[in-house]
Amino acid sequence: MRIALAYSGGLDTSVIIPWLKEHYQAQVLAVAVDVGQAEDFPRLRAKALASGADDVWIPDCRQEFIEDYAFPMVQAEARYEGAYLLGTAIARPLIAAKLVEGAARYQADAVAHGATGKGNDQVRFEVAVMALNPSLAIIAPWRLWDLKGRSDEMQYAAQQGVPVDSTPAAPYSRDENLWHVSHEGGVLEDPSAPVPDDVYTWTVSPDKAPDNPEQVDITFHKGRPTALNGRAMDAPQLVAALNQAGARHGVGRLTLVENRLVGIKSRGVYETPGGTILYAAHHALTTVTWDRDLAAFMQDAGNRLARLVYDGLWFSPLRTTLTTAVAAANGPVSGTVTVKLYKGQALAVAVHDVPHSLYSPDLATFEASQFDHRDAGGFIRLWGLSSQIHGQVSRQTVTS
Repeated sequence: MRIALAYSGGLDTSVIIPWLKEHYQAQVLAVAVDVGQAEDFPRLRAKALASGADDVWIPDCRQEFIEDYAFPMVQAEARYEGAYLLGTAIARPLIAAKLVEGAARYQADAVAHGATGKGNDQVRFEVAVMALNPSLAIIAPWRLWDLKGRSDEMQYAAQQGVPVDSTPAAPYSRDENLWHVSHEGGVLEDPSAPVPDDVYTWTVSPDKAPDNPEQVDITFHKGRPTALNGRAMDAPQLVAALNQAGARHGVGRLTLVENRLVGIKSRGVYETPGGTILYAAHHALTTVTWDRDLAAFMQDAGNRLARLVYDGLWFSPLRTTLTTAVAAANGPVSGTVTVKLYKGQALAVAVHDVPHSLYSPDLATFEASQFDHRDAGGFIRLWGLSSQIHGQVSRQTVTS
């Protein structure tokens, strides 16, 4: 038997390799997808092989991840439960697609993952695999083995001689990619406990951020960022540069108790500095390029898209339809936005060079303009006509 494992090198997937070989007598291909995580991939490869993997495949998917998965979230301003910028959720369909591709390359009979039975990732991985290759068997060790938690995993890793980074003193579960880094576990599971300073790995505390603000200019074309401070950049470069700028000003921190798909509330800590800046900039640009009805529709579409992504339904007809509509709506969203970074905040302070702006200074000004104030009277009479009739009928009913 051959099994393709979604491998991160973390505690869960590190112990899964020897567990799979022990329980399935299988050959294991470790698929470690490069989505921009700060990882020493030669070391990761060596670690996987030392843990018992028969082969390792590490596809570089940074460009694809940002262009095809993260940027559509910016275009839709998609936030799960109004806050979470989907850093982990949006990477999962790409990782699952590469896992299926790796299984085909390796002629594997099954795929495996390290997601727990309590989490969302098990759904995201498995539904994606079911959509892309229904013939593959799916193995989820967390739903099968006798290990009860991360303490048991660390003990099993020691028994198997597998090196891991987690310790009982720092048992955080982290997920990192070019878009964000998330932190769960340990003291973070107690909503009454403030987040310790040692949790954060990207961003400086806003309290310790520079006292002087920094401004960045982000240029968009059809809702997608293309340049930073006048310099054209590819997608990974631009996001990495914004991550650095935002991180040094404490931008992009979020602590959230969220509703998992399986019905459990969980507490996570997220750092998304570049994404936070891009969402703020994109929104500022849409305020001058979308009319009121389109903006309202896109708010609903963004919420719906966020729910689909969070729930693991990237490979669904509705997601395809929504992202097609989002791309169309972003047709006029081009221009440059100035964003001020200061003490944890990313504030869009100006938009300029907007070829499709709907904002007319001549109409908006309080000074003399082409706007004829007399027109407002007729408009109000027609707009309020139904209210007027309702008021008249209500008054007659009361007095009769």
